[in-house]
Amino acid sequence: MNNPIKLEENFQRSREHLRGVAFRMLGSAADADDALQETWLRAYRSDVSDISNMTGWLTTIIGRICLDMLRARRSRHEENAEISEIEPILSQHQELGPEDEAVLADSVGLALLVVLDRLQPAERVAFVLHDMFAVPFAEIAEIVERSPAATKKMASRARQRVRSGTDPCQPDRTRKYEVVHAFLNASRAGDLDGLLRVLAPDVVRRADAFALREGEPASLHGARPVAEETTSNSHRTRFAQPLLVDGSPGAVVAPNGRLLFVLKVEIRGDRVSEVEIIGAPERLGKLDLSLPTEAEEPTRTPTNG
Repeated sequence: MNNPIKLEENFQRSREHLRGVAFRMLGSAADADDALQETWLRAYRSDVSDISNMTGWLTTIIGRICLDMLRARRSRHEENAEISEIEPILSQHQELGPEDEAVLADSVGLALLVVLDRLQPAERVAFVLHDMFAVPFAEIAEIVERSPAATKKMASRARQRVRSGTDPCQPDRTRKYEVVHAFLNASRAGDLDGLLRVLAPDVVRRADAFALREGEPASLHGARPVAEETTSNSHRTRFAQPLLVDGSPGAVVAPNGRLLFVLKVEIRGDRVSEVEIIGAPERLGKLDLSLPTEAEEPTRTPTNG
């Protein structure tokens, strides 16, 4: 290897870019740091004397590493934890301040990570590198071991899965998103009156065993019982982010982008008529999750009261 000092200087200049690539591919800061370290080790063992675009070359290396990590993760069939393991995850940040709550209320990053996690490893790599970092398909093709044309089609399929198109059968989907946002905002704030305003009088809350703590009923009926339970579990809904669930506005509970629950929400008029909380891994895997179109995303409102 020639000129290790030059390599280190280029690596340090590219560090934040490389870490950003790895984080969006892997959805985990710890995994991104591991990928970054492995990228440095591989680069250090390589001959860089003929490399003109160091950042592009390093991006290719970290792309291959992330692809291997995604494939290994999928082969382990990672599943959701039991509710007894989930509660500490949801409870550990209960003392967050207003600024932290504002960050948690921003659904863009966390919701995107949830949707990206539904893609096949090669699809995710192709989508992230091309759509988020403008890497040419010819370079991505070398990473995923496909032709440039096949890689372009792969990224297109991923794009369609990530961002749902407007559904002509649901012209009022934007309004439904506003109702979901109002429900989540009141839930996060523990606002009982706000929940009663957004819940239908005969609302039903259903949940499977994976989403229930010991002693919680599988179903609740009526606005006040549902609102009271929701406010008592506001630390859970603090992590909820709006998302399309099977084509309709709903929400996911995904601290740090890790999917724990899905909330399927039925809306009648301008009120929530049913909420189903899904936590069973086999059911979560069958749900179609996607982002809304930009035109459908309502303006977010503060959630810290």
